[in-house]
Amino acid sequence: MPKILNLNADNEEVLCTVAKALSSPDRIKIIKLLYYNSYNIGEIADLLQIPASTAALHVRILEGASLIHVEQQPGCRGSMKLCSRKNDFVNIRLNGLSTGVDQISTVSMPVGAYTDCKIIPTCGLADTNGYIGYEDRPGDFFLPARFNAQLLWSAGGFVEYKFPYGIESDVKLKQLVLTFEACSEAANYRENWKSDITIWINGHECGTWRCPGDFGARRGRLNPSWWENGVTQYGLLTTLTLTEKAAFINNEESSRTSLSDLSLKDNSFITVRIGNKDDAVYTGGFNLFGQKFGDYEQDINLSFIYQDAL
Repeated sequence: MPKILNLNADNEEVLCTVAKALSSPDRIKIIKLLYYNSYNIGEIADLLQIPASTAALHVRILEGASLIHVEQQPGCRGSMKLCSRKNDFVNIRLNGLSTGVDQISTVSMPVGAYTDCKIIPTCGLADTNGYIGYEDRPGDFFLPARFNAQLLWSAGGFVEYKFPYGIESDVKLKQLVLTFEACSEAANYRENWKSDITIWINGHECGTWRCPGDFGARRGRLNPSWWENGVTQYGLLTTLTLTEKAAFINNEESSRTSLSDLSLKDNSFITVRIGNKDDAVYTGGFNLFGQKFGDYEQDINLSFIYQDAL
């Protein structure tokens, strides 16, 4: 994935620093030298046929503009500075930033891309072509083909996912929004089979949603033709919203867990767990639907609503 240095006209100091770094033909030549290889300052001076002191000055300016990376490495006589490319593109935004408009970034996670799970029969996995493994065998939830799953179900336990932190670290996060399609899990199906489905973010309990049933009285809008009648067909779209003050499930406050409780910027990923608590009033299991099963054409989506940093 290319590395991009994003700039905007509202930050004049940074923009001028980068512009100054790019204003010298010799510094452009140094960037070109680092397209594919890393060099120390002495090697750069030799290749460009300039004094080592001049090369060192150019390198310092390029490093200060975040255009190259410089690290100390052992050399024949003490240490040396090894230079390498830090960014592949410079993106300059000239239309400014509006502080009154929220931005949004969404990460979509397949239902089978869980990183941990506790599975209780009745259970199973399915994709658009058929079952993955066998029904009611929790061990089959670790088959490599699970990543193709479009539907998973378990009579209890949980599934856990790791999402990348989907925005830059210097922006102001206002809301974290998790959406997924789910229902309870009963043998075959039961329209009135309740289940208390709990959501945890980074180990913090964010609330419990009481699903009213395991729905199978009609076919799911997206279900493949091979999926038989008389079993689970679709779920309800569930939304967890975390704000600076509290957590909400389907617009009703579900806990006092807030964004500040999650220590989001201390980690490069966000852990999301969905399942039943051992002491839930209704331990009715869960079905999770991907974008090709059920009623809603989406996987498990985690959205970041934020304001750009100035």
